[in-house]
Amino acid sequence: MPLYAQLTRAIQFAIATGKLRVGEQLPTVRQLAVELRVNANTVAKVYAELERSGILETRRGVGTFVSARHFTANHRDEHEKHLRELIDRFVEEAGAMGFSVDDLLTNFKAGARRSL
Repeated sequence: MPLYAQLTRAIQFAIATGKLRVGEQLPTVRQLAVELRVNANTVAKVYAELERSGILETRRGVGTFVSARHFTANHRDEHEKHLRELIDRFVEEAGAMGFSVDDLLTNFKAGARRSL
């Protein structure tokens, strides 16, 4: 899977799970590229793609933020669809790695408790 697709999924997952909240600022393109040790153009491509889909918004001179517009009632169905797709891919990839659904549920619940 291309790196930009992995990063796109990671940001969408962070938003879907509440690790990134509406209105929260993301690192700058340069900061994230340095942190992840990837080309800044890759991060810029991901941010631009997520902005086009309404998930992120860039405020010139201020930064990139999780968009509130994306989570209005009009987008709720689309948001839930993306979450279901993300869960399906996660379960499929975990299954390919030999994890059972019980393994996933146990570890997911433990991880969720640590996040609270």
